[in-house]
Amino acid sequence: MSNVPSNLKYSREHEWVKVEGNRVTIGITDFAQSELGDIVFVELPEAGAELTANATFGTVESVKTVSDLYAPVSGTIVEVNTALVDSPEKVNEAPYEDGWMVVLELKDASELDSLLDADAYSEHIQ
Repeated sequence: MSNVPSNLKYSREHEWVKVEGNRVTIGITDFAQSELGDIVFVELPEAGAELTANATFGTVESVKTVSDLYAPVSGTIVEVNTALVDSPEKVNEAPYEDGWMVVLELKDASELDSLLDADAYSEHIQ
């Protein structure tokens, strides 16, 4: 079974969200990276970009496929994990730690209410 940390929120598109005050860190779940296989390239927007909930904000390319990343919530990117440019495998190795993708300044905290908790996400991926 996939690792689903209980302190995070999840989207149905397999992104995780770590909430810290008015900022959220976003990445893809352990389930998503295991389905994708070996990740060879990650394309992310620049800091300062505006994201809209459910809109595409980047791509993850594996040896098998290219997958879009979907913003679980709206906001402005304040930080991008540039380490993934040279080391995209971090997403496979530590999706909830070194493999994070972007940090957003939340636009509307109520959007967090539409995300899944760990139990609901675990059910979603079974």
